[in-house]
Amino acid sequence: MEQERAMRNPEKEEMVRKMKSLEKGLKNMQGLGGQKSVSYSDLCMFPHVHLPVRFKTPKFEKYNGHGDPIAHLKSYCNQLRGAGGKEELLMAYFGESLTGIASEWYIDQDISHWHIWDDLARDFVRQFQYNIDIAPDRNSLTNFKKKTAESFHEYAIKWREQASRVKPPMDEAEMVNIFLQAQEADYFQNMMSAMGKPFAEAIKIGEMVENGLKTG
Repeated sequence: MEQERAMRNPEKEEMVRKMKSLEKGLKNMQGLGGQKSVSYSDLCMFPHVHLPVRFKTPKFEKYNGHGDPIAHLKSYCNQLRGAGGKEELLMAYFGESLTGIASEWYIDQDISHWHIWDDLARDFVRQFQYNIDIAPDRNSLTNFKKKTAESFHEYAIKWREQASRVKPPMDEAEMVNIFLQAQEADYFQNMMSAMGKPFAEAIKIGEMVENGLKTG
C-alpha cells in the first residue's frame, strides 16, 4: 500500500506542475491580449532584416486606410529608393508607412506567405481596394450638394477634394462646369459667369452669391 502511494505522489506532483504551468500561460496570454511573448524575435515581424550601412530611414508618408492604396505604394517605393531595391527591406519597413486601421491590418498578417514584395503589395491593395471602388465620379459630383449648415466656402473645398479623386482627372474647365451643375437653382442662375474661369474664381463668385442671398 505504501509503495503504491509513493508511486502515485510523483504522478500527482507532475499533474499539479502541469496545471500551474497551464494557468500561468493563460494568465500571460490574457494580460498581453493574446500575445504569447514579448521577446524581440516574436514581436518583430522581420527580425533578421537590417538596413544597409549609412542608410537613413526616410520620414514616410502615412497611409491610414483611406485613399488610393496603389498611390501609397508608389509613394512608399519612391521614398525607399535608397534601399537598393531589396525586397526584404521594402517588406520589413512597409509598416512604418502605415497608421490607424492600415497599421492594425499589417500587424495582424501572417507573413509566412509573403515570399516576395509582390505578395505583400497584392494583399495590401486587395484589403483597401474598396477605396478605389467607392471613389467619386463625375455623376456623383453633380449630386454633391451644399448642406444648409455649412458655408459656401466650406462646401466648395469639400467638393474640390472629392473632385481630385475622380479618374481620369478633370481639367479646370470641366471641373467648374460640373461644379456649377451641382448647385441649387439660386446659386446656379447667379454663378454662370464662372464658366471658363479657374475654380478659385468660381468659389469667390459663389461666396458673393451667398452674401447676396443672405441680404436679400
